[in-house]
Amino acid sequence: MPNKKHHPSALNEKPGISAPEIVSAVAVGHIQQIRKTQPSAKELVEGILNENITALSRAITLVESTNINHLAKANEVINACLPYANKSVRIGITGVPGVGKSTFIEAFGKYLTGLGKKVAVLAVDPSSTISHGSILGDKTRMEELVKDKNAFIRPSASGETLGGVARKTRETITLCEAAGFDTIIIETVGVGQSETAVHSMVDFFLLLKISGAGDELQGIKRGIMEMADAIVINKADGDNIKRANLAKMEFNRALHLFPAKKSGWTPTTAACSAITHEGISDVWETIQKFLELTKGNNYFFEKRKEQNQYWMLETINEQLKTNFYNNPEIQKSLESTKKAVQNDEISPFAAAQKLLEKYFKK
Repeated sequence: MPNKKHHPSALNEKPGISAPEIVSAVAVGHIQQIRKTQPSAKELVEGILNENITALSRAITLVESTNINHLAKANEVINACLPYANKSVRIGITGVPGVGKSTFIEAFGKYLTGLGKKVAVLAVDPSSTISHGSILGDKTRMEELVKDKNAFIRPSASGETLGGVARKTRETITLCEAAGFDTIIIETVGVGQSETAVHSMVDFFLLLKISGAGDELQGIKRGIMEMADAIVINKADGDNIKRANLAKMEFNRALHLFPAKKSGWTPTTAACSAITHEGISDVWETIQKFLELTKGNNYFFEKRKEQNQYWMLETINEQLKTNFYNNPEIQKSLESTKKAVQNDEISPFAAAQKLLEKYFKK
């Protein structure tokens, strides 16, 4: 039989010309070298005071680090920034997941930058109890605000912190204030009635609500409701306007059942829409009235002093915990002690006491 001619498949790709490299290898190497270079504390402080966002971001990363070797440098940066801090308005914003915190903050932040304000948003993202990871997607949600030259958005993982506030949020506030931001917004995880940590670091505490989320008894629950300086019913747009106004009246009645605040301020309620921006300016007017009252009766400044004292004690607790778990002797004993507790060879309380005694003897 005659040999059949071999016909190449039409799917074969003909050799062509390879595309040139889009990125210069020299440029990539230069960028990688810059990233490896760690700026000194003095360089970071100079950058922050010159309102350099890169320096601010690197300083925040340093402060948030759990590496004990970074502690001294982080403290040096914070101490150098302290004389330039305390010149901002600190606003805490919380609410249950789905209430529209990120959308509200973007609309509110854009309104403030339109007034000439410099706004820093410290968005705390929930951490997984399983993987310990966080999405940190707030920059994606605030796509307009993130492009604003007068705004800075910094997402941080909540970690294991109760109340949905990152471990180093308080120090981050100081760095942002030194960088010239006059309005600091802290967005918390929104876990309900355990948000006392954010209340201890802000001047004004705003609780976002939505209509239809529970009955009238929701309005008189203690805890987070007592801490709120204002309650804002979000998503008051479209067919939801009537329900939002009804919820506003219900919460307003509930607030009158709470004891008077030491600040002399009577909490207010309002309805707004982060989509249509209706009512956003009213929220800022409320905050301005609050600041005028509390600065006039000196409560604003006394509260700041109390907060400083509170965070000193919190820092001591945090540092003791960090030192304990980084102690070489404790690290050697911890795993075997855990196994002994799991096997009921020793009680958890006795095991803890044993480890603490070893640590303090050391």
